[in-house]
Amino acid sequence: MKDTLTPEVTARSSESQEVRSISLKVHDVSQLFNSMDPSPFLEKDLDDDAEDFIVSWAREFPIDEPLKLRIHLEHWPSENPESMIEQAVHNHFAHRAELTNLEFRALMKQGRLSLIIGLSALAVCLGLSKALLGAESGTWPSILREGLTIAGWVAMWRPMEIYLYDWWPVRRRSRIYTKLSQVPIEVLHNG
Repeated sequence: MKDTLTPEVTARSSESQEVRSISLKVHDVSQLFNSMDPSPFLEKDLDDDAEDFIVSWAREFPIDEPLKLRIHLEHWPSENPESMIEQAVHNHFAHRAELTNLEFRALMKQGRLSLIIGLSALAVCLGLSKALLGAESGTWPSILREGLTIAGWVAMWRPMEIYLYDWWPVRRRSRIYTKLSQVPIEVLHNG
């Protein structure tokens, strides 16, 4: 399918706000959807290549700018496919947004659990350092004290990573999927 997906990204002004347009050229309607998916047509998953293509172009544009999806069909089916394609694409991306929101909630839950474990480990390491070594001086007590302090802070690495860095890409993906679940879709006959 990759060779039939042709990027044609355009931008035009519409009331002082640019409307970004992603154009996707396919041979027929069935190329848009995953052929292995047994679901009814309106609930079918998009083909992986088609989804990747649409999402990768949507990422290129600022999230707050209007976006339009144009699907160019070489072979027009007997029934007008516009509303069916629009509903199927919107359903697909709404489902993806839902799954990404679940992923975000699971990540935050993991962050809370990691934070509890990390703070507990830090407290134990600092407590052991104070209780066992107190104010003892010398090379080995200093090495052990510093080692316990470092071990405690290393235990905080995962919760810090989750809360500082890991959640941003998940939220961005969710916003893109939500935007694509509502994007205006234009289906054109290219035959």
